[in-house]
Amino acid sequence: MAHQSILPEGWDPPIGYANAMLAEKGRVLALAGQVGWNAKQVFESDKLVPQFEQALRNILDILKAAGGKPEHIIRITAFCIDRPQYLETRRELGRIWRELMGKHYPAMSMIFVADLLDHPAKIELEATAVIPD
Repeated sequence: MAHQSILPEGWDPPIGYANAMLAEKGRVLALAGQVGWNAKQVFESDKLVPQFEQALRNILDILKAAGGKPEHIIRITAFCIDRPQYLETRRELGRIWRELMGKHYPAMSMIFVADLLDHPAKIELEATAVIPD
């Protein structure tokens, strides 16, 4: 089952995300926000880029444990506490995305926040996936 990106007629396509994803039937997996710590809940870096990579790997590990694949993700919401660092590292974050997710771009939102619960978290990723029956 492939999920379908929805783009209204006449709209320019978004870059690096989809405006909407249409999922056919399947099992819905709601993933809690994942920060950039390892499986033992230890941060190995206090920098945004390695934390983003680890948080995305955490999402993919949970997804795999449920029988899913990256292309089953239909939505990701990112909460980040450092807008300047995010903007400075977008190219590197994009490289990590393509390495782990390929060319799959679900519906996404980026929200900049004052702080995150788990210190020294710089970013938290929350996701929804629809895994085929």
